Amino acid sequence: MSHVAPDGSVQMVDISGKTSTFRQAKVAGLLLITTDHRDAIDRLPKGDALTIAQIAGIQGGKKCSDLIPLCHQVPLSHLDVAIQLTDAGIAIVATARTDAATGVEMEAYTAVVTAGITLIDMLKGVSPDLVLTDVRLIEKTGGKKDWRRE
Repeated sequence: MSHVAPDGSVQMVDISGKTSTFRQAKVAGLLLITTDHRDAIDRLPKGDALTIAQIAGIQGGKKCSDLIPLCHQVPLSHLDVAIQLTDAGIAIVATARTDAATGVEMEAYTAVVTAGITLIDMLKGVSPDLVLTDVRLIEKTGGKKDWRRE
């Protein structure tokens, strides 16, 4: 399947002949933070950063087709965004589910990145030294074949 039409123009991939199946995708990312960020996380003037980022991630994943050109609108049956302060930084994991003719990887990616940049917005006043990194697909199921990162 391609986003390039035979004449070289762009096109949305036609999924009308595909069967709807249960599909799930899990994407993870990591926000690298400093000790100053870690010390300030519970007393930010903008509020509870982890909860606000979780909500933003869910909203972002739901808006994926509005943001990514040629992306299909996927009826999400579930979108979970888990955010946890770890020794390495702030871990973000999004799990998206649907019963559709196309997958939900892009929705999970969009959820992770939206949560990450929301955290950056909330923490940048402490220090702009923030890095959103390691955004990657962990697994996907449904469709033609399942895939899991080793």
